[in-house]
Amino acid sequence: MLSLGQAMILGTVQGVTELFPISSLGHSIILPKLLGWNIRQDDSFFLIFLVATHAATATVLFIYFWRDWKQIILGIIRSFAQRQIKEGDTYAKLGWLLIIATIPAGILGLLFEDFFKKLFASPQLVAFVLILNGLLLYMAEILRRNKQNQTEKDSDQRLAKIKWVDTLKVGVLQAIALIPGFSRTGATITGGLTVGLSHEDAARFSFLLATPIIGAAAFLKLPELATQTGRSAIIPCLVGAIFAGVFAYISVKFLTKYFETKTLTPFALYCVIIGVLTSLLYLFL
Repeated sequence: MLSLGQAMILGTVQGVTELFPISSLGHSIILPKLLGWNIRQDDSFFLIFLVATHAATATVLFIYFWRDWKQIILGIIRSFAQRQIKEGDTYAKLGWLLIIATIPAGILGLLFEDFFKKLFASPQLVAFVLILNGLLLYMAEILRRNKQNQTEKDSDQRLAKIKWVDTLKVGVLQAIALIPGFSRTGATITGGLTVGLSHEDAARFSFLLATPIIGAAAFLKLPELATQTGRSAIIPCLVGAIFAGVFAYISVKFLTKYFETKTLTPFALYCVIIGVLTSLLYLFL
C-alpha cells in the first residue's frame, strides 16, 4: 500500500513523464526501487494506482484539447452520416486517422496483457529499455533532418494530410510503449517525424492520440481492478490521480510551446543517462 506522500510523488511523476517523451511506466517502476519503497509493482493495488493516474491524464488531455475533440467527434459523426470522408473535411479525416493509429496498440495490449504485466516487476529490464528509448529519440532526430518541412496553413490541416499507411506506422510505433521504459509520447512523436511531420505537429498528433489510447485502457480497466482492492486504496489512488492531472496539465501546456522550436535531443540524452546510471545503481542494491 502507498502512503499519501508516496502517492503524491508517484502521481507527480506520472503526470509529468506520461507526456514528456521519457516513459511514465519506466519511471513509476524504477523510482520505488531506487527510493527503497516496499512496493510490488505487479501487485493489483499498484496497477490500479497507475490506472487511476492514467485516467486523470487522459481526462486532462481531453479537456485541454476540448475544442479539437468537439470538431473531431462531429467530423466522425458527419462521415457516418455521409458514408464517406469528403475532400477537405479536415476533422473527419483527422478523427479516422486517430482511430487507425490506436488499433495496433489496442490489439497488442489485449493479446499480450499478461506478458507486459510481468515486465512491471523487472526494474533492471526497464532501466535498459529506457536507454533504448533514448536511442530511439536520437534516431528520430537523425531521420528527421532528411525530411522536408510541410507548408500547409495550420496544424490540423497538416495532420489531416497524413497518408493512411503512415498513420498506421505511427500506431505501430506507439505500440512499443506497451513495454515499460519506452515512452508512448516519444514513440508517437518519432513516428510523426519519420513520416514528415514537424516537431510541433508530431507532438500535437501524439497528444491527441494519447486521449483514446490512455483513456480507453484506463477507464475499461478501472472497474475491474477496483473490485480487487479494498476501500483503503481509494484515498491514495485519488490523491495520485489529482497530482497526475495537475502536472499533466502543466506538462502539455509547456510541451506544446516547447516543440514549436525545440527537438527531442535533450530527452534522448536524459533517458540514456538515467538508464545507464540506474543500471549501475542496481548492481549495488
